[in-house]
Amino acid sequence: MRFIDPDHPFYRRAWVRWAITLFTLGWATLEFSMGEPGWGILFGAVGAVAAYKLLIVGPSDK
Repeated sequence: MRFIDPDHPFYRRAWVRWAITLFTLGWATLEFSMGEPGWGILFGAVGAVAAYKLLIVGPSDK
């Protein structure tokens, strides 16, 4: 089982993939702006992984 599986039916729609990525990166920005670098790094890392897996790699064409 992968952390983020871009082939799961939930991620089929492009707006869902973008929403997850933008939400996590936005939340990281919020945490950094509130002076919480630990949470900012955590959510930034999750956002980076989501961007790579969901937007760059994306679902395979099965």
